[in-house]
Amino acid sequence: MGSIFKAYDIRGVYGEQLTEELAYKIGRAFATFLKCKKTVVGRDMRPHSQPLFDALARGLVEQGVTVIDLGLCSTPMSYYANGKLGADSGVMITASHNPGEYNGFKMCRENAIPISGATGIKDIEKIVQEESFDPPASSPGRIETHNIVSEYVEHFRAFAEFARPVNVVIDYANGMGIYEGKVLDGLMAIEPLFDELDGTFPNHEANPLHAETFGPLQDRIRSGRYDFGVYFDGDADRAGFTDEQGNIVSNDMITALIAEAILSKEKGVVFYDLRSSRAVKEVIEESGGEARMSRVGHAFIKEQMREANAVFAGELSGHYYFRENFFTESAALAAIFIGNLVSQTGKSLSELVKPILRYHASGEINSTVEDVPAVFKRLREKYHDGRVTELDGLSIDFDDWWFNVRASNTEPLVRLNLEASTREDMERHRDDVLALIRG
Repeated sequence: MGSIFKAYDIRGVYGEQLTEELAYKIGRAFATFLKCKKTVVGRDMRPHSQPLFDALARGLVEQGVTVIDLGLCSTPMSYYANGKLGADSGVMITASHNPGEYNGFKMCRENAIPISGATGIKDIEKIVQEESFDPPASSPGRIETHNIVSEYVEHFRAFAEFARPVNVVIDYANGMGIYEGKVLDGLMAIEPLFDELDGTFPNHEANPLHAETFGPLQDRIRSGRYDFGVYFDGDADRAGFTDEQGNIVSNDMITALIAEAILSKEKGVVFYDLRSSRAVKEVIEESGGEARMSRVGHAFIKEQMREANAVFAGELSGHYYFRENFFTESAALAAIFIGNLVSQTGKSLSELVKPILRYHASGEINSTVEDVPAVFKRLREKYHDGRVTELDGLSIDFDDWWFNVRASNTEPLVRLNLEASTREDMERHRDDVLALIRG
């Protein structure tokens, strides 16, 4: 099964890989590694999130840490609490979009700076394995409670500028979108789907990256008159969107629209991940912003945003990052910006997207390969006349098409994203590149 200490978080099957005893040790190791004094801890609705909180908090308190118990909240709310309450660290207990038997921890330093495998998770794993904890504090910490939900809601509602009523369907997926969506309550006319907390996810997997899970949202949109649909993942740090006809709008198009809206008020740097359509860069620059490409992965994007004091970043996976949430995600704020655009322009979401559907994308295509370096070598040799960048994997650009190939961190897979000016060119280049990848 491999380690539960991953590249971006700690995650595993509750009761098998992730136990309360291990959570207690992780609490002690977290405090030993960070030397933290004040940790905000939020949790999702999974039935084992509460016992995992109790165990984690016991370990933290033993090391002298004051634990601020946020209770149930979305992951973006936990990030907001970290920065707003001046904590020097934070933990969100969630397994995001994973099935109900999973759970885990997303961890941060001060100001919601993420802790990744390279910046602490592997160190914490080592401390846990060796049980090389600092001695228990002579004066134990304590647990305090703080309800961050109302503060988060008030902060982000201020960004709504609706010129007319906005009518939406929201698929809460029985997850923490029910809390994240409180920002939108009363601002929009909401038709809810699956709006009861249930950590077993009885209706569908809470993952907007899987198109088949959009079915109930699309059906509801098509049954009435709505401006658009929103779909939160399990811990509500991601959002997927459909237009008024129920068609899924790709997340890079949403990134372009939000960037355009933000840049109309304030010029600045906007990051987009390297899998995004070339149109995203074009829209950012047409709107007077500075477009910068980023690696895939929230830890990289947040670091780059901080360094550049960027106003916004969007990732193809549906993460939308805002300076107003300490350079972290806010799915609710993404929905507000789309609502602002639809209500102010008098255009439907499909009409707003149409001018930026300038190219034809392959979507992400995974291939199982035996020898990843050999694949990269073949691609470099074949496409040596293109513009090569190696920000994340291998990207090769031509005037009328481009592709990126990245290796998986955990599996013998390579992931291809390719885009061209016409569908015919996209399909031809896609097939050529896949033939080289699959050898």
